[in-house]
Amino acid sequence: MIKGILIINNHGKPRIAKFFEYFTEDKQQQIIREVFQLISRRSDRSCNFLEGGSLWGKETKLIYRHYATLFFVFCVDSSESELGILDLIQVFVETLDKCFENVCELDLIFHLDKVHYILDEIVMGGMVLETSLPAIVTAVDAQNKIEKTENPLMTGIKDVLQTIKR
Repeated sequence: MIKGILIINNHGKPRIAKFFEYFTEDKQQQIIREVFQLISRRSDRSCNFLEGGSLWGKETKLIYRHYATLFFVFCVDSSESELGILDLIQVFVETLDKCFENVCELDLIFHLDKVHYILDEIVMGGMVLETSLPAIVTAVDAQNKIEKTENPLMTGIKDVLQTIKR
């Protein structure tokens, strides 16, 4: 089971923190700091798996990938496959890249709701739901279409523009 998903930049600032176990906010901040300290010290040539540290426990593994300025970290228990989670991280990053067209850290900051929606298509409640990139992108595109058709602000603006044209 996945216990948490963290996206942390090179300076230790969390961009996404999603926990599937309850922790107080102080404990979450401690976990984020400890995870960043553990993974930021490692060289890029090191293995992408390590023990979860003192706050997660010995049975927890941290599986991460470092892309550009971001660390994508999945905290999992011993029942999860390390290589499967690495593949899941790759699918998540590729989905972000397709949805944002060359994703960057600012996309995660300014489109937090969309990133959480993408993550919810992949993982829900600590369980993996979908690993197929085309299926995830199709669901995200469908959600975007619904948002465009149901956006009350846009319909209000269209109504005002039509009134002005008359």
